[in-house]
Amino acid sequence: MALAHAILAILLDQPCSGYDLRKRFEGSVGFFWQASFQQIYRELSKLEEQGLLSFETIHQQSRPDKRIYQMTEAGKAYLKAWIAEPCDIAPLRDDLLVKTFSGYAVPNDTFLAELKQHQARHQERLTVYRQIEQKFFPNPQALPVKAKFQYLTLLNGIRFETAWLAWCEESLSLLNEPSAQESKTP
Repeated sequence: MALAHAILAILLDQPCSGYDLRKRFEGSVGFFWQASFQQIYRELSKLEEQGLLSFETIHQQSRPDKRIYQMTEAGKAYLKAWIAEPCDIAPLRDDLLVKTFSGYAVPNDTFLAELKQHQARHQERLTVYRQIEQKFFPNPQALPVKAKFQYLTLLNGIRFETAWLAWCEESLSLLNEPSAQESKTP
């Protein structure tokens, strides 16, 4: 997936300014696709040059003019074609897993502190996801089709964080057990 697809997915709902797009990005696809303000604005320009977006300039007093971006028909066709393409499993790149692979190189307490920090972050994110679920998706079966797709995205995030937390618990338990070698007395 490219940033272009994430931007088009957000603009599918309604036109918005670059600033509003960034805010909507943070509260939706930003949970699983990261992009800076600069990256988003560069991509908006590219999409406009490609004819996938258009914009209307809103003149403002005592503030810079604002561009309201909207997806063109070509942009909608581009997004639909991309959705219809099969995609590969995303490669996993995770610093903690590399650290885990070689964690025996540092004192156990050093690695456990890092693991506990990640556990706390995953718990925080799960809490946010659960709050979103309660606020916007209290009855998934009664949702309109569009909201069901959004809920499925959230549900994946909930499962992801739950799995990470379970792995953290198993890891902490395993690393806190004295090994057979350590428990032997001379």
